[in-house]
Amino acid sequence: MATTIIYFTVNGRPEQAEFPIDCPAQDVKDLFRAAAEAGPHDILKLYNTKGNIINISPQLAPNSPQSFYKLEVVAADCNSELLGSELAVALGFDLSSMEKRLQSLEKKILAEAAETPAIVYEMKRQVESFREKLESVEHLSWLGLFKDMSEGTHKPSPFYHKRTLHKTREECEHVREKFLQMSSLEVSEKVRQYLKTPTFDNWQWEDAEIMVLLQVMYTDLEFISTFNIELDVLQQFLYEVYRRYNNIPFHNFKHCFCVTQMMYGLIWLTDLKSKIDSIDLLIMLTSAVCHDLDHTGYNNAYQINARTELALRYNDISPLENHHCAVAFEILEKNESNIFRNLSTEHYKRIREGIIKCILATDMTRHTDILNKFKTILPVFDFSHKDHRDVLMMIIIKVSDISNEARPMDVAEPWLDCLLQEFFNQSDMEKLEGLPVTPFMDRDKVNKPSSQTGFIRFVLFPLFIELANLFPCLEQHIIDPVQKALDYYTEMEKALEREKQNRATSEKVVKASTSKEPEAHPEPSGTTKPVNL
Repeated sequence: MATTIIYFTVNGRPEQAEFPIDCPAQDVKDLFRAAAEAGPHDILKLYNTKGNIINISPQLAPNSPQSFYKLEVVAADCNSELLGSELAVALGFDLSSMEKRLQSLEKKILAEAAETPAIVYEMKRQVESFREKLESVEHLSWLGLFKDMSEGTHKPSPFYHKRTLHKTREECEHVREKFLQMSSLEVSEKVRQYLKTPTFDNWQWEDAEIMVLLQVMYTDLEFISTFNIELDVLQQFLYEVYRRYNNIPFHNFKHCFCVTQMMYGLIWLTDLKSKIDSIDLLIMLTSAVCHDLDHTGYNNAYQINARTELALRYNDISPLENHHCAVAFEILEKNESNIFRNLSTEHYKRIREGIIKCILATDMTRHTDILNKFKTILPVFDFSHKDHRDVLMMIIIKVSDISNEARPMDVAEPWLDCLLQEFFNQSDMEKLEGLPVTPFMDRDKVNKPSSQTGFIRFVLFPLFIELANLFPCLEQHIIDPVQKALDYYTEMEKALEREKQNRATSEKVVKASTSKEPEAHPEPSGTTKPVNL
C-alpha cells in the first residue's frame, strides 16, 4: 500500500510521520498531535517552508528532510500540568496500537483484493485531471466547477450535500462542548497578529476554533472589561449565533466569521480605536457577527417573488436583513446570552439602533444610496459628527461583507465556488416554481469569470476606493488584491472565450464534413453495371 512520509519539526526537534495515502484525516491529525505531545483540545498549526499555514490531512504534499514543515501548538491548555509521556497516557494515545491498526487494514485489503482495486486508480486519475483543470486557465470547459458546456437541461443541484438546513442538536452540542473546552486556551501572539490581517485563511479553522477566535476579538478590543461582559455570557452568545447560522453553501457560520474577521482587521489597520467610541466598535463587530443569522440561501428577490413568510412579515422591505436583526435580538433577549445586559438603558438603545442600521445596510438594493452619501461627506468627513460616523460604519460593514476578493486567491476563490453553488440552487428553484429567474444566478447564463469581472468593476472598486480615500493605508490591503483578482478573472474570461470559439470552429468543420454527399463517378462507356439479383 502506498504511503506518504512527511518531515517536520516540533519545537526545533525533527520528526517524521508516515501514513497510507487513504488514511482517515483524523488519524493523520492524531499522528501530528502525538508528535507535538498536544492535548485533544489544543490547536495545531502546520506551516510550509514559506511560512504559510497548510491543512493537516492525508493530502499533505510529501517533502524531504531538507524541506521540513513546521508544526506548532498555537494554543495550550493553561490548566494542564501533564507533559510528555504522562500526557500521552492521560489521553489514552498509543502510537504502537495505531500502527498495528493501520497494518491490519493494509493486510485486510491485500487479503481481500490481492491488489489495490482498479476503482482507486480511476478515482486518482479523475482527481488529478480535475486538479489540472483548476490550475490552468487554458482549459475552461468546466467553467469554474458549475457550468457544463455540453447541451442539455440541468437538474436542480443537490442542496449543500443533502445536509439538513438547520444544524442538528447533536451537531451543535458537539461543537459547543469543544468550544467550551478550548475557551480556556491561550491563543498565541502569532495567531492574534495574523487574525488582524486581511490575508487570514478561514479554511484552516473548525467551527469550535472559530468561536475561540471570535472570543479573542471581543477580548483584544477590550469589550469584556469596558462593557462588563461576563465571559460565560459571551460564550453562550457566540454559541447561539453559531447555532442560528444554517447549513448552506455561502451564507453560513464561516461567512459570518470572514466578515467579522475582515471588520476586525479594518479596525486595527485604520487605527479606528483612536477615532471613534468603543461603543461604536462594539456595534460594528456585533453587527458583523449577526449580519446573516438564519439565512436560508435564497435572496430578497426570491423571498418577494415567492411571497414567503418573511416577505409578507416585512412588507417586501429588506426581508432577509430585517429577519437577521430580529434573530439577533431574540438571542440578546435571553439573559444568559445578552452580552449587553450590564449596560444602561441609554447605551442599550444606542447599540440596538446601531446594529439595526448596520445590518440593514448590507441589503445590496441600498448600495448606491449609501455609497453616494459617503462620497458626499467624504471631503468634509468629521469623526466627531454622528451622522458621518453612522455612514462610515455602514460602509465598513458593506466592505467587510463583500471582501472575499481582497483576500489571497487560494482563500477567495473557494468562496466564489460556494456563492455560485448557492446562486444556482436558487435559480433552479425559481425555474421549478415558475418564478422570475434572477439573471446573475442562472447557471445557463453565468460562469465563474463573468460573474466576477463585472462585480469587481462596478461594485467592489467604487466602494473600496472610496473607503481607501478616507484611509489611504488600506490601498495595499484591499485595492491591490482586488486588482489582481480582476486581472485573474479577466484572463480566465478571455481563455474561456477562445475555447468557445475553437469549439464552434471545430463543430462547423465536423458538420461540413458529415453533410457532404459522396461524389458520383460516371460509368466508363462501353461497360455494363452488374446487377445484383
